[in-house]
Amino acid sequence: MTDGDYDYLIKLLALGDSGVGKTTFLYRYTDNKFNPKFITTVGIDFREKRVVYNTQGQNGSTGKAFKVHLQLWDTAGQERFRSLTTAFFRDAMGFLLMFDLTSQQSFLNVRNWMSQLQANAYCENPDIVLIGNKADLPDQREVNERQARDLAEKYSIPYFETSAATGQDVEKAVETLLDLIMKRMEQCVEKTHIPDTVNGSSSGKLDGEKSAEKKCAC
Repeated sequence: MTDGDYDYLIKLLALGDSGVGKTTFLYRYTDNKFNPKFITTVGIDFREKRVVYNTQGQNGSTGKAFKVHLQLWDTAGQERFRSLTTAFFRDAMGFLLMFDLTSQQSFLNVRNWMSQLQANAYCENPDIVLIGNKADLPDQREVNERQARDLAEKYSIPYFETSAATGQDVEKAVETLLDLIMKRMEQCVEKTHIPDTVNGSSSGKLDGEKSAEKKCAC
């Protein structure tokens, strides 16, 4: 895909405590590489990736394919940058909420991040995927899987245990979030369709295929 040759621009935001592995996670997803020497993110940064999203047709068959340009925003986890990073919450269409499986405190702070999301995101129930990172360090693990899954069930969001070092479930986590976003947008577009018979005019359907950027205002 060339520059500008895409159907959707989707902005995702990675957030969580400092040191949970947001930068290495995104680098693994976009470049399929692991760099353990990344320095702490200052403020905000972003990476990009082009993907093809296939919709589901009837009877489980593959539907239409859309070209998607992903912008993955990487936020600083330190408290001193909080006012800066929360300013990006309303522009993001989905969130990768991360904690460190080797840090119980980063897991406990997930509730604080959820509160900030509910207060600052584009709607009260935004699309979120909970991620327990550094699954490649079982000997240092402080958060058990049952704890994390219980929390994810409480918020009704998917949960994945990932490793930026090995690549475990990194793509799956992002693809799951993208699927949630695309389905939400599809539902919103359907709700905006106006019947052809209204006032005898033609329908006011949105052109859902050619717009460069879509954002559901649910």
